[in-house]
Formats: sequence, structure tokens, C-alpha cells
Amino acid sequence: MIRIAMVEDETAAMESIQTYLDKFSKEKGLNCQLVWFDNPVDFLSKYDKDFDLVLMDIKLPDMNGMEAARKLREMDDSVALIFVTNMAQFAIKGYEVDAVDFIVKPVTYYDFALKFARVVKKIDASDEMKISVVNKGSAKYIAAKDVCFVEVIKHKLLYHTADGVYEVRGTLKKAEETLISNGFAKCNNYCLVNLRCVLGVKGYVLTVSTGHGAKEREEIMISHPRKKAFVTALNEFLRENV
Repeated sequence: MIRIAMVEDETAAMESIQTYLDKFSKEKGLNCQLVWFDNPVDFLSKYDKDFDLVLMDIKLPDMNGMEAARKLREMDDSVALIFVTNMAQFAIKGYEVDAVDFIVKPVTYYDFALKFARVVKKIDASDEMKISVVNKGSAKYIAAKDVCFVEVIKHKLLYHTADGVYEVRGTLKKAEETLISNGFAKCNNYCLVNLRCVLGVKGYVLTVSTGHGAKEREEIMISHPRKKAFVTALNEFLRENV
């Protein structure tokens, strides 16, 4: 599913985009969900990194779209962003907030379909796996690349991210089946590590970046039986990605 947030204060404009999105999804066989926010303050206060695309108007109440986009980038530097606005003279400054594109109002289906097809390719190319977790009683999604490491404690999986630790019921074997092809490797029988977060290996001690406030790194033990396979996986990952 492609999850889209639209920050737009005009109901008619939102309904038009929803109609275009439904038509495009049907033509391309996509599963898309549009979540509407009628002001940027509400959008930013509820933002939790579970969107693939943000459609942002520029002329908005309380805060203009460019300022909202800058604040969005402080929270999420990877979500795709498109400006949908009649203020084209400002939309061209989108490079400042790494916008993918902009669509000028009044929006036509041809223009929408053209720009949306491009961003779908970008989203697909990122191949970003997302994991469903529970946060404060409600389900949310976190990107696999944002997980520093996963450990199992008493039948519970703990996903350690820079934003905190998320807990779900499950087995490490199941998590391994999902993450092993996405840059993760098992360092012992209780822990999977995101190889992107590895800072160093010294003997049987692995140092990973965590970003948990003042505690920016953590040491994890590598078991003797796992040492060779883990180091091999790390070296292969570095050769392919550095």
C-alpha cells in the first residue's frame, strides 16, 4: 500500500485529488490510501513517519507550506514530497526541502497522473520495507532501515530505533526471514543487527549506532559460532554499499 498525506485547506481541492488518485490506482492496479489534513500544524503534530508521499499546498492557514515542509524535513528526510499549489513562483524553491516535483492548480488528471507515476517509481526504487509495530496502543509502521537492531526477550521482539524502542510479539526467526535480505545479520541467537548501523567490531564486541538521546551507541556481543558468518555478511554489505 502507498500511504499519502495531503495537507490542503480546501475541501474541493482534496476531493479532486482523491478522485484522480482513485482513477490512477484503478488503471495501474495500485493500492493507495489518502489521509487528509486541513492545516499543517495538525499534520506535523500527528506525523509519525508512516507515509510514503506528502502532497503539500503552499498557501495554508497558520503556517505556509514551505515552512511546514522545512519542519517536516527535520522529522523525516526521506519521505517523498510534492507541492500542489497555485503559487508556482514559490513551488520552484522546492529544492530547498528536497521536493520531488510540484503540480500547479487547477490540477488536471493528465498532470497529476504524470507526476504521480514518477513518484511511484521513486517509492518503488527505494524498496523500503516497513514493519508494523504497536505504539501507545495503536498500530504504526516503521521503516526497516530505521531499525538499529532487533532483540528477543521472553517471546517479545524489541525494535530499537533512533526514535525509541517498539515492542511486538513474535520470534526472532520470523523477523530474520523478513529482514535478512534488507541489510540485517544475526550476531547471536537473540539479536539481529542492521549492518548500516555498525560502527565497529573488536573481538566479539559489536558497536552499533542507536541515536537514543545521550546514548548514541550500544555494544552487543557476537557469539563465537556466529562470528565468521556475521563478519562475512558485514564485509559483503560494505563492499556493495560503500
